[in-house]
Amino acid sequence: MGSRGSRLRTKIVALLLSLTALWAFAAWVTLRDGLNLLGVQTLNTAVYEPSEPLLLDLQVERRMSIGFLGTASGPKPAELDAHRQKIDGLVTTFKDSLDGRLAGIATDDDLRERLDQLVERLDGLPVLRSDIDNRAIDRVAAAEAYNVVVDSIFQVYSALGQLDDPGIAQDTTTFIELNQARELMSREDALVTGALAAGRMNDAEYVRFTQFVGNHRMIAAAAADRLPDADRGRYEAMVAGPAATALRAAEDKIIADARPALRLQITADAWRKTADDAQQALLDVVLTGGEALVERATPVAIWVVIRVLLAAGLGLLTVIASVIVAITTARALLRQLERLREAARHLANERLPDVVDRLSRGETVDVATEAPPLEFGSDEIGQVGQTFNAVQETAVRVAVEQAELRRGVRDIFLNLARRTQALVHRQLTLLDEMERRHDNAAQLDDLFRLDHLATRMRRNAENLIVLSGATPGRAWRRTVPIVDVIRGAVAEVEDYTRVTVLPTGEYGLAGRAVSDVIHLLAELVENALSFSPPHTEVQVKSQLVANGYVVEIEDRGLGMTEQELADANRLIARPPEFNLSAVRLGLFVVSRLAERHRMRVQLRESPYGGTTAIVLIPRELISELADEPVPVPAVVGAPAERAAKPTPVAGSGETAGSTRSAHTVTTAATAPTTAPRDEPVVQRQTSTGLPVRNRQANLPTPLQDDAPPPAAEPEDRPRPPERVRSMIASYQAGTRRARAELPPRDPSHPPDTGDR
Repeated sequence: MGSRGSRLRTKIVALLLSLTALWAFAAWVTLRDGLNLLGVQTLNTAVYEPSEPLLLDLQVERRMSIGFLGTASGPKPAELDAHRQKIDGLVTTFKDSLDGRLAGIATDDDLRERLDQLVERLDGLPVLRSDIDNRAIDRVAAAEAYNVVVDSIFQVYSALGQLDDPGIAQDTTTFIELNQARELMSREDALVTGALAAGRMNDAEYVRFTQFVGNHRMIAAAAADRLPDADRGRYEAMVAGPAATALRAAEDKIIADARPALRLQITADAWRKTADDAQQALLDVVLTGGEALVERATPVAIWVVIRVLLAAGLGLLTVIASVIVAITTARALLRQLERLREAARHLANERLPDVVDRLSRGETVDVATEAPPLEFGSDEIGQVGQTFNAVQETAVRVAVEQAELRRGVRDIFLNLARRTQALVHRQLTLLDEMERRHDNAAQLDDLFRLDHLATRMRRNAENLIVLSGATPGRAWRRTVPIVDVIRGAVAEVEDYTRVTVLPTGEYGLAGRAVSDVIHLLAELVENALSFSPPHTEVQVKSQLVANGYVVEIEDRGLGMTEQELADANRLIARPPEFNLSAVRLGLFVVSRLAERHRMRVQLRESPYGGTTAIVLIPRELISELADEPVPVPAVVGAPAERAAKPTPVAGSGETAGSTRSAHTVTTAATAPTTAPRDEPVVQRQTSTGLPVRNRQANLPTPLQDDAPPPAAEPEDRPRPPERVRSMIASYQAGTRRARAELPPRDPSHPPDTGDR
C-alpha cells in the first residue's frame, strides 16, 4: 500500500536508480578484471621486480654465511661483506617501492600484512649477521634464520593479485611451486657448502639435507604434472639434461656416503659447479615459462580492456538514453496527472461547494455548465480523465438532485408546519372562547389542559419551521420583559409545576428575538424535566453579566458523562447539516435558534449531579425597562398557584409566553395584593365562618386618611379582553379555592349562599 501511495516521480527516479545500479554492477564485474590486471601490473612493478633479485642474493648470502661458519677460524671474507652491502641496497629499494602510492592502492589487507612481516624480518638481518660474525650461532640455526626471511618472500608471492582467468592463475601457481623447489635446492647448497668448509656434516645437517632433497624432488614433480605442454617439455628436457642428472647423482652420493662417517666424498669445487648448474637450469625453465605465461595473458588483458570499454561506454550511453526517455516520459505523464489532480481538487474544494451553496440559496444550476468535459488525450491517462469527466458530471448532478431533494423536504416541513400552526391557532382561539363561557371548575381544568397541549403542539410545529430554515410566524415589535419570556417558556412544558423561576432583574428582550428565545428555553427546560426524577425541581435563574444576559437552567437528574457533554456542546456550537436520522432533535433546534441570534449555549455538570444549561443572550438584545413597565396580567390557574403571560403586542394576535391556558408557574417571590381604602374596617363573616374582605382594613390610620381614592376608569372606555379574562379567571380561581377550603356542612344548618 505504501508503494501505491508514493508519487510517480519517486517511482521513476527509483527505476532510474535501479537501472544505474544494474549498469554499475555489470560495469564493476567487467572492470574488476581490468583493475585486477592493473593491480597485477602495479604489484609486479612495485613488489615482484625489486624482490626477485633480493631473493636470489639472500640465497647467496645464506650459502656464504654458512660456509663462513663451517671454517673453524679465520677472518671473515671480504666477498661476504660486499654481498651484504649489495643486499642492504636491495632492501632499501624494496622498501621505497612499497611506500609508493600505487602500491598502497593495489595491495589488500592480506598482502599488506605479509609485506609488513617481510620488512620486519629484513630489518632483523643485521642482528643475524652480527651473530654470524661472532660465531654465536651454528650452521643449522643460521640456515633456519635465512630460511624464515626467504619464506616471507614466497608468502608475498602467493598473495599477489592475479587475473581471474583460471588457466593463467593455475600456471602462475605452478611456476611459483617450481621456484620453491629451486629454493629447496639452494638450501641444500648452503648445508653442503657449510659441511665442506667444516670437513664433515653433523647429524642435524644430514637430516635436513635429506629432507630438502626429498621435498624439492616431490614439489618439482608435482608442479611439472600441471605445467602446459610446452613448459612441461622444457622441464622434462631440463630434468634429463646433464646439470639435473649431475645434481641427482651428487645428492645420492652424499646421502649414501656421508651417513656412516658423516664425511662428504665430494670436493667443494665439484659441488659448486654441480649445484650452480642445476639451479640455473631450473631457473631458466621458470623464467621461460613465465615469459610464455605473460604472452598468453596479453590477449586476456586486451579482452578485459575491451569488455571494460564496452560495459562502461555502451552501458553508460544506454543508461543516459534511458534517463532521457524516462525523464521526458515522466514529464508528460506528470503534466497529465497534474491536470487531472488539479481538476479533481478544483471540483472537490471549489466547484462542488460553490454549487451546493448556490443551490442552498435557491439558484438554478446547469449541470453541463458546471461540469464541462476536460481533454486528457487518448492514452491510458486520457481514459482515466474521461472517467473523471463522467464522475464529476455525476457528482454535480447528484449534488443538484440532493439539493432539490433537501429543498423539497424543507418545503414539506414548512408547509406542514404552517398548516399545523394555522389549525393550532384556530384551536387556541376556540379554547379561549370556551374558557370564557364556562364557569364549571372541572370543565375549566380540562380546557386548560387542552389549551396547554395545543401550546406544545404549536412548539412542535415551530420545530419543523426551524428545521426548514424559515422563521416562525410569532413576532413582537416591542421589548418584552425577561421575566415574561422565561415564564412563557416554562409554560410551554408539560410538567411546569416542577419549575421554579428565581427573581429576575428589570430587563427586557428585543422583540425580534422573543419567539426564538422562548422556544430555545422551552426546549432546554423540557430536556431538564425529562431527564430528572418526578420529585425533583428544575430551577431557572438569570442575571445580567458583562457580555449579555445569562439564563441558567439546572436540573437534579441523572446527568451526562463527559463524552456526552462534549458531544452535545459540539453539536450546539457547530450545527451540522440536518440529518433526518438525528436522534437529538431538541439540541439541533437549540443550535439553530442560538446560531440565528448569536447566542451561546453550553451544557455543564451540575453540582447536584444533574446538568446545567447556560444560555448567554448577546448584550445588544437586552435593554433596561422603564420605571413603570407595561403591566402583565396575572392568570390564576389551579389552587394556590399563579400563572403569568407576557404582554401581547398590537397586531400580533399572540402572546409572548405562548401559553393560551392559565397554567401555573411557581415563582420565588410573589408580591402581596393590597386594596385601596374604601370604608372603615368592619370585620364580617359569612354563615359558614369565612371572613368578608374590608378594603384597607389592615392599613394604618395615617395611610387610610392620606390614601388617594383610586382613579375611576371612564365608563365609555372598554376593558381589554385579556384583563376581563384575567378578572374572570381570578374570580373562578378564588371560588374554587373557597370551596376547597370550606369545612364540612352541618346538616341541621341551612345553606347560606348570599355571600358567594
